[in-house]
Amino acid sequence: MLLSGCTGVPEGLTVVDGFRLERYLGTWYEIARLDNRFEKNLGQVSAEYSLREDGKVKVMNRGYDAEKGEWKSIEGKAVFVGDVTEGALKVSFFGPFYASYNVVALDRVNYSWAIVCGHKKSLFWILARKPEMEPALLQQLVAKADSLGFETGKLRYFSQQGQL
Repeated sequence: MLLSGCTGVPEGLTVVDGFRLERYLGTWYEIARLDNRFEKNLGQVSAEYSLREDGKVKVMNRGYDAEKGEWKSIEGKAVFVGDVTEGALKVSFFGPFYASYNVVALDRVNYSWAIVCGHKKSLFWILARKPEMEPALLQQLVAKADSLGFETGKLRYFSQQGQL
């Protein structure tokens, strides 16, 4: 029961339907997030999603720790929680322990941006395919996140300068 406490969708939210994993695979850049303990001091965070031979999703997260002056990376795996056409996955970086990865908003045409949250609203990210996002689009996504009940006043914004 303790392990299941880190999975699920926050109350009042739904994940996207019509989700297509093959379009979601590839590199995503973190444009904004709510602070969390596992990304402490990290900037220029990106995630690379690819298929594993066992059908799960390989997750390779990478970020720069400016305090230590070094790049950090961690590999994990993700699996769908239910229907593969819904943006509800769970991800593990530490053995059998999983946490929610909920895609709650997505550019359905180009898969160029996504709004993602964990099992609670304090775990939140705005992701993009490109290292930088047009300010007007970012403003729209922040407004969307605000309407979904996320604490957008506490968002941290990150430059991906130097990312390719």
